[in-house]
Amino acid sequence: MYLIVGLGNHGMEYADTFHNMGFMAADILAEKLGVRFKKKECEALVAEAYVGGDKIIIAKPQTYMNNSGRAVKQLLAKYKLTKDRFCVIYDDYDLPKGTVRIRPSGSAGTHNGMRSVIGETGMSEFTRIRVGIHDDDVNIPIISYVLSRIRSADDDLFYRALDRAADAAAALARGEKVESVMTKYNG
Repeated sequence: MYLIVGLGNHGMEYADTFHNMGFMAADILAEKLGVRFKKKECEALVAEAYVGGDKIIIAKPQTYMNNSGRAVKQLLAKYKLTKDRFCVIYDDYDLPKGTVRIRPSGSAGTHNGMRSVIGETGMSEFTRIRVGIHDDDVNIPIISYVLSRIRSADDDLFYRALDRAADAAAALARGEKVESVMTKYNG
């Protein structure tokens, strides 16, 4: 069993914002696997798929970004998963827009959602898939930027990045080593 968590904020007002990159990648992955987010458990919307006989749980916490760790902690406990059996997908203001970076561990950086996940779970050594959102041409406070809508001129760039992030998560769930996934999908 493998858990893939996409971070974001629920509600239509946040649907196409930079801070919902994790939700968008989770939606793309669910579509690729032919599943839907049908149930709510552990304060998250959940879709379940089977790949090669192994169960994959795709989750979108419904706790709002800054409390994402609550849902992640509950899901890990419910399914008795360890740090090597889950990954988190999220937006990263510290990376250039459209880039994807996979890492086996790390800090939360400037991301409050990741700060919550690390704080609630007590772990920092789990795989994270970060989707870069930083645009040098935009000069507004970070909080305003991450909650702003993605410009239509950047739709294709971000769709390709989210598609790569979803594929990376699926590769991890299939049991590929994080180093191999990093080589294939970082960039």
